[in-house]
Amino acid sequence: MIGLLSILAVGFFLGMRHATDPDHVIAVTTIVSNQRNSMRAALIGAFWGVGHTLTIFVVGAGIILFNLVIPVRVGLSMELSVAVMLIILGLWNVAGFLRSTPGGSIHAHEGESIVHSHPHSHGDYTHNHPHVHHAEGHSHLTADMPVAWMDRVFGTVSVYQYLRPFVVGVVHGLAGSAAVALLVLSTIRNVHWAIAYLLVFGVGTIAGMMLITMSLASAFRMVGKTRHKFSRRLALASGLLSVGFGLFVAYQICIVNGFFTAHARWIPR
Repeated sequence: MIGLLSILAVGFFLGMRHATDPDHVIAVTTIVSNQRNSMRAALIGAFWGVGHTLTIFVVGAGIILFNLVIPVRVGLSMELSVAVMLIILGLWNVAGFLRSTPGGSIHAHEGESIVHSHPHSHGDYTHNHPHVHHAEGHSHLTADMPVAWMDRVFGTVSVYQYLRPFVVGVVHGLAGSAAVALLVLSTIRNVHWAIAYLLVFGVGTIAGMMLITMSLASAFRMVGKTRHKFSRRLALASGLLSVGFGLFVAYQICIVNGFFTAHARWIPR
C-alpha cells in the first residue's frame, strides 16, 4: 500500500510539472490572453487538462494493456499536430490584435472616411468594433478573415470558450502520451498500478494547468487596469511567440528528425 501511495504521489506532482512544459504554457497563454476572470481562466485550464488527460489515458492504456507500438511517422505526425496548433493559436491572437487596432486595416478608395473604434465587452470577452462612416467607400477589415469570423461568431458562446482549450489539450495529449506510457512501463510492472498512475498524472496536470491559467489571467488583469495598450501588446506578443515556437517545433520534426525523408527518427518525449 505504501508503494502504491508513493507512486500516486509522484504521478500527481509529475503531472503538475508536466503542465509547465513550454508548449503547454504558450498554448494556454494565447487562449487566456483576453480573459480577466480568474475563475473562468481556471475552467479553461481545467478543460485543457481534461482533454490532455483523456488522450494520455486512452493512448497510454492501449500501450500498457495491449503493448501497442506507435510507428515512427505516426509519432512524428502527432508531435507535428502540436506545432500546427501553436501556429493557428498564434495567428488567432495576432488577428485579434489587428481587429482591435483603430483603423489599422481599414481604407476607403473614394473621398475621405471617418474611422471609429469602440472597445466594449461581452462578459469577460473584450474587443473593438472598428468601422468606417462613408457613403461611397468600402473597407477591408481583418474581421473578414476566417479565423476572426469564427472568433466573432462563436467568441461569446460559453461552450466555445471551453471547447477550444479542450481540443488543444487533446492534441497536446497525443504528442505526449507515448512518452508517459513508456516511462510508466519502464518503472511500474503492475498493470493496475500503471493505469492508476496515468489517472493521477492526469489529475496533477489538470491542477497544474488551472494554477497556470489563473496566474496568467491575474497578471493580464492587473496590467490591463492601468495600461490597456500594453495589455493588448502582451496578447500580441503571446501570439507571435506561439507562431515562432510552432515554426521551430515544425522545423525540428520536418527537417531535423527527417519526417519527409526515408530515414525519419522519433524519440518519444
